[in-house]
Amino acid sequence: MAEEIVILITAGSPDEAATIARTLVDEHLAACVNIIPGVRSFFFWEGRTQDAVEALMICKSRMPLMDAFIARVRTLHTYAVPEIIALPSRPACRAILRG
Repeated sequence: MAEEIVILITAGSPDEAATIARTLVDEHLAACVNIIPGVRSFFFWEGRTQDAVEALMICKSRMPLMDAFIARVRTLHTYAVPEIIALPSRPACRAILRG
């Protein structure tokens, strides 16, 4: 598996996403985080289909940091079960992940 990963996280607002993003970058758990506000999400939760507007974070990190990354997101996130999806990545420029 590639060491480089892209992690997708949704948040309830752009402000919450910015707080999480800044912390992850400041603590060197992510090299970069992009925030896309206004993402419309449909998901099944609490017995029914939900329709929510969220902010999507696209985080660039490395697999060895994943456990600490997830733990930190859980301490910052307002959702009881935050969506955290990690995907392998092959960056064209590896220097971006070194900061």
